[in-house]
Amino acid sequence: MTPQNDWKKYVIVFFITATLFASAFYFTNYFYNNKINQLKNIQDNISIDILSSETQFSLFQELSCKDVNNSVLSQEINNIADKINYSEKNFATDNTDIRYLKKYYSLLEIKDYLLMKKINERCGTKNLFILYMYSPDPTCTDCVKQEYVLSVLREKYPPLRIYSFDYNLDLSAVKALISIYKIPLSVPVMVIDGKNYSGFKTIEEVENILPQLKDSLKLQEKTLDIKPTIKSTQ
Repeated sequence: MTPQNDWKKYVIVFFITATLFASAFYFTNYFYNNKINQLKNIQDNISIDILSSETQFSLFQELSCKDVNNSVLSQEINNIADKINYSEKNFATDNTDIRYLKKYYSLLEIKDYLLMKKINERCGTKNLFILYMYSPDPTCTDCVKQEYVLSVLREKYPPLRIYSFDYNLDLSAVKALISIYKIPLSVPVMVIDGKNYSGFKTIEEVENILPQLKDSLKLQEKTLDIKPTIKSTQ
């Protein structure tokens, strides 16, 4: 092979390599920007949800007991939780924007927790509470399983209110919860009636720890079975 042919070969290889590199850079940058825009959209939506929920909190504090609807606030918080869970699973867990959203969400949960405890005292409602500490680290497989169990329980028992917190979140309010309830480092941890329960717990185990759950379900079924009697007039 002549030196001239070698030169042409090197030029062709160079252009092919440069093209592949440029294409890889373009697509990587494209998908990264898409992820950033998607996260920004989630952030904007959560910010609106948080503002809406905070406004609702102020309104509910002024309502009489007969006007309190527990399901409204729960749905708002659950919607925000779903968005943050999606962000955690699809973006890097050390993402600054996600940590920022989780701080807002955690404060929102604590406000709801304190508000609903006051409503329990003032109105005699029977809301039940679980404070759940977890780690978003994928290696915490018990955290993933516990999240599924709590989701099932939340759907099964409407009076049950579950508040989830990232144990390692750098937020003074979360650290205060950890200190007040003396929550250990080993996650997952649930705080039920002021007591700590470390490690994964099945649905049946949580039901045994909190027997009021079944009582609340029986009360709800009894209420649904009561049908108004309409007297006919001749």
